Amino acid sequence: MDLPSRIVITEEGPREGFQIEPGPIATADKIALIDALSATGLTRIQVASFVNPKHVPGWADAEAVVAGFNPRAGVAYSALWFNDSGLQRALAFKDRLALAGFISLSASEPFALRNLNRDRAGQIEAMRNYVRAHRQADVPIAKIIVMAAFGCNFGGDVPAAKVVETVSDGLAIAREAGVEVREVSLADSMGWATPRRVAEAVGAVRDRWSDLRIALHLHDTRGQGIACAYEGLRLGVTAFDAAVAGLGGCPFAGQPGAPGNIATEELALLCEEMGIATGLDIEALIEAGRLAERIVGHRLPSAALRSGTLAALRRRAGA
Repeated sequence: MDLPSRIVITEEGPREGFQIEPGPIATADKIALIDALSATGLTRIQVASFVNPKHVPGWADAEAVVAGFNPRAGVAYSALWFNDSGLQRALAFKDRLALAGFISLSASEPFALRNLNRDRAGQIEAMRNYVRAHRQADVPIAKIIVMAAFGCNFGGDVPAAKVVETVSDGLAIAREAGVEVREVSLADSMGWATPRRVAEAVGAVRDRWSDLRIALHLHDTRGQGIACAYEGLRLGVTAFDAAVAGLGGCPFAGQPGAPGNIATEELALLCEEMGIATGLDIEALIEAGRLAERIVGHRLPSAALRSGTLAALRRRAGA
């Protein structure tokens, strides 16, 4: 087993978490959580979504949040958008955000049809237009995101061959636009990932494109999230998305109330115990997670919020 010596975690709790909470959540509370996360050693934090507030009312205050947090040196703050309108809103904050787009394609056509009203050809055409707009705005395309990479509530199992086909579509879009993409993120949009599925998908992509960096975006919908992260680590994956306290989840998955993303502090704890560096202060992350619980007003999935770290117990035992 060739474990990585270090991984990078992108924190998505503020953006993904607040989009799914029934709310309303005060702008000041969103800013407070971002500021708390900035002090944990994280170097990448996704802070907001520039999306239609009719569809995602939790981010009607995106501009106020992005204008209000306190940037910390060494932290890259990012946001999410899906169309030219969102891009234009993001461009107003190019002095505060690390702006980058992505080629996002669903490996499950039923998921894309249900949520975007696009078949495979429609997705490809939409992403061509998206990349063109970003090129015109001089905003880089950072990666390809494969949604529903492990399975779909509306279409069932997604074989690894379909993931490879979707990555191939994304690379073709990039190539047509003269864009070089070096990273592919495999997203478990609806919680279908298992360690076996992760191994199959990562292996299939790596066999086809050995030079692509693979990232994992995992949900803990069925309690498999950390096991899947471990499998990713075992396979040498060095980039993960996570959310403090397990905030988040896909609002379009058709399973309200399901747990969200893997918890940042639990992933960091796993890595710490395996000798893999993250650069994160896990106890500070746990405190940020407890703040997130107070903000949303209900218990969040992370077990680490209640049990704490093993390092803290070792200190206590040695006192």
